[in-house]
Amino acid sequence: MRSVTLKKWQLPLLLLTLFCLSCKPDYPNLPAISETKHWQAVVETSSGSTLPQVYDAKEKKFVPQLEAGQPRKLEFLPYPGNEGFIPSTLVDSVEGRSAAPLPVLVLGNQKEPGTVLEIVPVGVMILESDGELRHLVVSVPAKPNEQTITPNSYSDFSARYPAVKKILEQWYLNVNPRQPTRLMGWRNEAFADQLIQKHVK
Repeated sequence: MRSVTLKKWQLPLLLLTLFCLSCKPDYPNLPAISETKHWQAVVETSSGSTLPQVYDAKEKKFVPQLEAGQPRKLEFLPYPGNEGFIPSTLVDSVEGRSAAPLPVLVLGNQKEPGTVLEIVPVGVMILESDGELRHLVVSVPAKPNEQTITPNSYSDFSARYPAVKKILEQWYLNVNPRQPTRLMGWRNEAFADQLIQKHVK
């Protein structure tokens, strides 16, 4: 077997590379707001996927969402956007369920789990299932070159993209037939900002 000799300058670089590879971001505790004053989102499940993922804080990795102890696979159309959470937020637990970060949907091209995006909220879709309300922040990427649609407010979103809004409603109401869900309404981008601020840790 051939031996490899490192030059003096290569060893620190190798150690730094190995250190960086072993580093895993603490996704739930990343800042909720970026240096450019945009809210941030962490992608868990990619747009176009039928395999929901969640972030396991103990394992520090993205793992399949479980249903009856098995990885869940949608028996429906794939995700219409990149679903994830707003870091450094925590929504109080309900009926014994553990607290979790505030959920977000980022409308745009497919992003891998673990992608951190600056976002612009355009509204909040409020859903009810099993007596529990779920507030889903609906957003677009803040960077124009990452946007596929370009709403700048809830009224703009509703006026220019009513079909997108209807698709989201129908998708979330029908994605899980074993969990009947009702649409309780929409709120605007100001409500989204207040909601995020309310749940920032």
